[in-house]
Amino acid sequence: MHWLTAAFLVALGCGTVLRLWLASRQIRAARTHRERVPAPFAAQVSLADHRKAADYTIARVRLGRIEGVVDALVVLVLTLGGGIEALDELWGRLEWSEPWRGLALIVSIVALTMLVGLPFSIWRTFRIESAFGFNRTTPRLYLLDRLKGLALAVAIGCPLALAALELMEHAGRLWWLYSWLGWLLISFTLAWAWPAFIAPLFNRFTPLGDAALKMRIEALLERCGFASKGVFVVDSSRRTAHGNAYFTGVGRSKRIVFFDTLLEGLGGAEIEAVLAHELGHFRLKHIRNGLIVSAAASLAGLALLGWLVQQPWFYSALGVSTPSAECALLLFLVVAPVFLFFLTPIAAYRSRRHEFAADRFAAAHASAADLAAALVKLYRENATTLTPDRITSAFYDSHPPALARIAYLRKLAEHARV
Repeated sequence: MHWLTAAFLVALGCGTVLRLWLASRQIRAARTHRERVPAPFAAQVSLADHRKAADYTIARVRLGRIEGVVDALVVLVLTLGGGIEALDELWGRLEWSEPWRGLALIVSIVALTMLVGLPFSIWRTFRIESAFGFNRTTPRLYLLDRLKGLALAVAIGCPLALAALELMEHAGRLWWLYSWLGWLLISFTLAWAWPAFIAPLFNRFTPLGDAALKMRIEALLERCGFASKGVFVVDSSRRTAHGNAYFTGVGRSKRIVFFDTLLEGLGGAEIEAVLAHELGHFRLKHIRNGLIVSAAASLAGLALLGWLVQQPWFYSALGVSTPSAECALLLFLVVAPVFLFFLTPIAAYRSRRHEFAADRFAAAHASAADLAAALVKLYRENATTLTPDRITSAFYDSHPPALARIAYLRKLAEHARV
């Protein structure tokens, strides 16, 4: 057995077992603490809401556990099971020229993985989200969203795949560098185009109409030295009862977007505090640094692929006997996440540090007490577990656990009053 085959099997097996173990810990933690609201939340979260959050967490984790096993089986079938090679041979019978044969193979693999994931998406939306009162998506809207997403994926993904295959075949040994430069260009173009041209295909965005809230937000933006193309409200209530807020766009196309469900549940001061936290990510350069890390990681990944594509053992060790650009690309995209999974805690730790830093920024420019109050409401309304398993949270969570975060914000609020 080749060392890469062995390493891949070990990584896939250990990763799957680790996922199942963490899922079991999370379920156990939710069950153990289901009948008692943590003391810091006792005045704001009822026992019924706490039980709902525990049951919601358990339902989602159970589905994720099954999905993780299925994903691992799909990866195994596509690689050592000969799935990629079998489909490559099938398309080869049509005697299409490159890069069209390569594109057909890539599209068929992507379509296959999407079909495998579709039942989980449907169950999550119409079974779990509906059972806990969050889903507002109709079957018609769900189908339209999927069709629009598919059309968008074809319109953007197929030209990118063709370009990558052409570069791999004809651009020489530095094809990976040219591909990276093209990826950067496309990424920034999409980030610029998303708020104005792509997102409106799925949702309706309207300027914030609450005059008092708009004045409060504009004052906050001025204090923080932040310029945007405006504050918008998105009709998320058509699909979900969950509330959220986010920034979108780059440069002068930046927009602030509130879910209409968020505005229904929070007061003006609380919305201001939530926005101050999000502004903190920008002012503290978390967004910029994240883009730099992503660009560096993609460059390293493409450079590695540029070397692997020349190694015959890369193909044979992963179930492909005939080397080709499309097989190299697919093998890398399928296998790389198996190894990268073990870096998840590092990214999660870095993100949690950023969240605490953005909370400090919000406390300096708005109110830590209002942010804490807003988060408690969001935890309650979104059925977020207040008692996650400590190890599972440390491994996965991009945000600090509720108890730690609220305690930190209340400490900041006390310092502000002194």
